[in-house]
Amino acid sequence: MSSSFYLRAISPLQDTYRHQGQRRALLRELRQKGIHDERVLAALGAVPRHLFFEPAFEAHAYQDKAFPIGEGQTISQPYTVAFQTQLLGVRPTDHVLEIGTGSGYQCAVLLRLTPHVDSIEFNEVLFARTRQRLAALGADGAHLHCGDGSVGLPARAPFDGILVTAGAPGLPPALLRQLRVGGRMVIPVGDSQRQRMVRVTREGPESFVREEFEEFRFVPLLGAGGWPK
Repeated sequence: MSSSFYLRAISPLQDTYRHQGQRRALLRELRQKGIHDERVLAALGAVPRHLFFEPAFEAHAYQDKAFPIGEGQTISQPYTVAFQTQLLGVRPTDHVLEIGTGSGYQCAVLLRLTPHVDSIEFNEVLFARTRQRLAALGADGAHLHCGDGSVGLPARAPFDGILVTAGAPGLPPALLRQLRVGGRMVIPVGDSQRQRMVRVTREGPESFVREEFEEFRFVPLLGAGGWPK
């Protein structure tokens, strides 16, 4: 697949052979943990995760763990990013909505799979910082928005895939309505400490199939369809 819509401004000085070797080692670890979708693995292998860290913390970039990025938020663990993306099953023509832009890393991974990505961030400070970072990296294929992601983006709907990167108390009705028939939403659902990963597939206008997977821990989804601020 062409990567013309993805990170066009990366130079060899920013992404060295050492960084690429660290990513290959990370991919081996993810395979051992059960990630099997080769398109997803290739996407993670192509995204320089260290560029989404402050330089002082670069040593943490290729460890399979979450890491604080300020404003009470984290960049998700690579396994979590891979697991959610694998569940979503993104096709090259899909229009995907990401709820919770965060550092921009998950957005960059999605851009390796489809050029049709909208991403919405609740926190204004984080939104401004991440929009600047993605623009500097040449990832201008994504449509970035600041607002309440729990109510989605009705003006841009319907979506083939919705990926939620924060823990919700339930399935936000507005997001369900914005799924195209045949579309899928991947969302962690539970309390403020632990959530179960859920995939919802819209089979008809009022018909949804829910599947549950393993437990994760996410920051809370804030907004009208999530937790109070």
